[in-house]
Amino acid sequence: MRLIPILLTLALMAALAVFLLQRDWLLAQFGYEPDQTEEVAAPVPAQSIEKRSIKVVVTKSIEQMIDNALTLRGQTEAVRLVDVRSETSSTVISEPLRKGAFVETGQEMCVLDPGTRGASLAEAKARLSEAVARKSEAIIRKSEAETRVPEAAARLLEAKARLEEALTNENVAVRLSAGGFSTDVRIKNAQAAVAAARAAVAAAEAGVEGARSGLSGTDSGIESAQAGIESAEANVAAAEKEMERLTIRAPFAGLLESDTAELGAFLQPGSLCGTIIQLDTIKLVAFIPETEVNRIKVGADAKARLAGSEAKDIEGKVTFLSRSADATTRTFRVEVEVSNANLSIRDGQTVEITIASEGADAHLLPGSALTLNDDGMLGVRVVDAQNIVRFNPVRMIRDSAKGVWLEGLPESANVIIVGQEYVTAGTKVEPTFKTGDK
Repeated sequence: MRLIPILLTLALMAALAVFLLQRDWLLAQFGYEPDQTEEVAAPVPAQSIEKRSIKVVVTKSIEQMIDNALTLRGQTEAVRLVDVRSETSSTVISEPLRKGAFVETGQEMCVLDPGTRGASLAEAKARLSEAVARKSEAIIRKSEAETRVPEAAARLLEAKARLEEALTNENVAVRLSAGGFSTDVRIKNAQAAVAAARAAVAAAEAGVEGARSGLSGTDSGIESAQAGIESAEANVAAAEKEMERLTIRAPFAGLLESDTAELGAFLQPGSLCGTIIQLDTIKLVAFIPETEVNRIKVGADAKARLAGSEAKDIEGKVTFLSRSADATTRTFRVEVEVSNANLSIRDGQTVEITIASEGADAHLLPGSALTLNDDGMLGVRVVDAQNIVRFNPVRMIRDSAKGVWLEGLPESANVIIVGQEYVTAGTKVEPTFKTGDK
């Protein structure tokens, strides 16, 4: 039953098409003829359109020197944050300090039970005293041995002298006996004296060697005693160090980020006693693109404002600029240190950092004056002395509440601020200067 409406619609459309296409013929069939006196407006010559000037609003911009500061977004970071851990095993015997407390350098954080370490230290000291006593005895023995050597040498000289005397007596007795003036008994007595003198010399020589050997032995004894002293001293130092490790102290002044170990807790080497954070001074950390890294120098002045903070800007200086880029982001780490005496700045807060750089000559223009040419290049359209439009590429240095700072323009330029989108390079315009401009 829907066929009839469809046919009616098609018929109506066909009649409308015939009327539109054959309008003059249909009117003639009904006796109507158009008024031949009706005048048709002549088209405006193209040359007249081209000669017509387009009105635009222009401002005369003068180049100014600005501080070419660089603005980065980063976060605060504590100068120091350390987990203080135990170096020995024992039980905590001190009351814990609660997080948020301020600790001074060297302040006790955790005290451990000494156990038998005190006895070990006393034993090590006793062994040290014993080693010192042994060395003293060895020195005394050496002194005694040193006195025995000259005594033995003197006895040897005496024995040699007696041997010479006995040999002389023997020679005299032999000669007298040859002349009939001495008996055989006398010769035998002289020979016996010579033998006794030689035995005395041998004994004296043995005494000298013994004295010298004893002296050498005392040197070895002193060296051994000295080695014992050094070993005992090492044991004493180890025992004293172990005693020192029983008291875990704050390495620097700061705030506790966690409670210290609870009373009765058992700590092993590496167990956490507490965490200290130092916030005075504090670091502001940001990452700068490689295209801008050469604009920053270590020692440059910097200002910063914490996110959501109504406080005044904080000031500091650049203390570090990385020489190595992050492999993923291709950015360089930059650090600024600022004073935080009242500890009002916390670790990990978002911060906007402005770092001073060398000044630059630039023009302050409204952001709406910026446009793109056919090649997609950013710039502004300016009017020359003959009121002809020119496109001037620019580079934006900084955005501000009053407008954008641009470089790339001549020292003075007439920049189109209204109507720049309706003209192209080479178009002649009729400029109207902004109020206050000449």
